[in-house]
Amino acid sequence: MLIEFRVANYRSIGEEQVLSLIPATKQKEFLGNIISKGKYNALNAIAIYGANGSGKSNLLLAMGLLYKLIHLSARSSSTTKLPFDPFLLREGWEAKPTKFEITFIVGDEKYRYGVEYHRESIESEWLYRKNQGREVVLFLRKGETIDPSSGFRGNTKIIDLAIEATKQNALFLSTCDMFNVEEAKLIFQWFKHFNNIDGIDTEDEEIRTVSMWDNETDKEDITQYLLRLNLGFVGIDISKKDFDEADLPKSLNETTRSMLVKNLSGSQGYSIQALHRTYSLDGKDTGKTKPWSFDERESKGTNKALHLSGPILWALKNGGVLIIDEIEAKMHPLLTLDTINLFLNIETNPNNAQLIFATHDTNLLSYSDLRRDQIYFTEKNNWESTEIFSLSDFVYLGESNTSKAEKERPDTDKEKRYFEGRYGAIPFLSPFKHVKIKNNGKKG
Repeated sequence: MLIEFRVANYRSIGEEQVLSLIPATKQKEFLGNIISKGKYNALNAIAIYGANGSGKSNLLLAMGLLYKLIHLSARSSSTTKLPFDPFLLREGWEAKPTKFEITFIVGDEKYRYGVEYHRESIESEWLYRKNQGREVVLFLRKGETIDPSSGFRGNTKIIDLAIEATKQNALFLSTCDMFNVEEAKLIFQWFKHFNNIDGIDTEDEEIRTVSMWDNETDKEDITQYLLRLNLGFVGIDISKKDFDEADLPKSLNETTRSMLVKNLSGSQGYSIQALHRTYSLDGKDTGKTKPWSFDERESKGTNKALHLSGPILWALKNGGVLIIDEIEAKMHPLLTLDTINLFLNIETNPNNAQLIFATHDTNLLSYSDLRRDQIYFTEKNNWESTEIFSLSDFVYLGESNTSKAEKERPDTDKEKRYFEGRYGAIPFLSPFKHVKIKNNGKKG
C-alpha cells in the first residue's frame, strides 16, 4: 500500500513536492475510498489535473523512474550514467541532486526509502522501518559510506559483502536484493506490484495482456472485462504463431526486411483476432462470427482497452499500484469513468489496489465518487517550477460577504469551479492575433 511519494529537482519539478495518499481527517464523504492495512490507512485512487506543460506527466515519470532505478541500477556497469535530469530554469540547480522518497506498507510495517543522486553517483540513500513505536533506521548511506543498523534483517556477513559490492552509481538496496538479503527481497516484492503506464502509447502493455492469456482464469476475466464494455465484438482470440515473413509490413525497405527476417526467424509471435457477428442479406443475425485483426480493424480506443485490460485486471487481482498518464486518451469518457470505478468499488477491488492517474477529463470531477483529498492539481510557480496541491487543502475566501477562509464543500460543483479558474491549474490563453495575408502571399 502506497502512502506517500516525494520528488525534488527532476525535470519541471524544482523544490520538493509531496503526493500524499493519507486520507484527510475531517472528510466524511466516500469513506469506502479509504483502504487499510494493519493500523495504516490510504486512499485507493488519486486524480491529477493541470494545464498542458504544468508537470503532471513529470510527477508520474518520477515515480516510474524510481522503480527503474531500484530494479536496474545494481545490474548496470560501473560506467553507466544515472538518469539525471534536473530542473534547468534556476541558477545552481544543475549542481543539486535529484531526490526521490517513497513511503509504503508491507505487512504491518511502514517503510520509508529514499535516494539522492547526480549523473555519476548516488549521493545519499536511506531506509527506515516503523512498526510499533518510533521509526528506526535500517541503513544510511552518504557517498561511499554505507552504515547498516543491527535492525536491518539479513545475514550480517552477506550485508557486509553487499556493501563491498555496491558501486558508486548503484543503489545499496538493489545490491542487497542481488545478494538475497532478506529485507531487501521483501521490499522488492512490494515493488513488483508497481506499474507505470503511458496512457497515449499503450502498445507495450499488450504483451502483459497476452502473457496472461495462457491462464484460464485470467483469459476469462479479460474476455468478460472487454465484453462488458460493449465495444462491438462478441469475443476475442489470442493465438501464438511462428514468425512468418509474410506478416511483415509491405512498406519495409529490403535492408530492414532482411535484418528482421534474420533476427526473427524461428521465433514465436502472437495474433489477436476480434470476433464479430455476421448478418444475412436481410440483416438478421446468422449465428456465425467473422474474425479480423484487432490491431488493423479495431479503433484506437478499442485497442487501448485491450492493452490496458491486462494491467488493470492484474492490479485488481493482486493489489499494488497502477499509474496511468493521460488515462482518458483515445477513450470515451464513460470507459474512463468505468476504469476508475473499478478501483473505487470494494467489490471489484477487494485486494486494495491503488490507481494514480493524470487526466484532462473534467467530467470525472462531477460524475466520479472521488473525495476532495483524491483530487490533485499541478501548476507552475513564478519561476516555472511545478507545484502540486490537493483540493482538500484548497482554501478560498468565502462568498457569504465575510473574509473568513473556507474549505471547499464536498457538494460543490467542482467541474464548474475548475473551469472558472478557482483552483488554478488551467491554461491561460492570450488573444489570438490575426495575420493578414496580401494577394502576393506576404504578411500584411
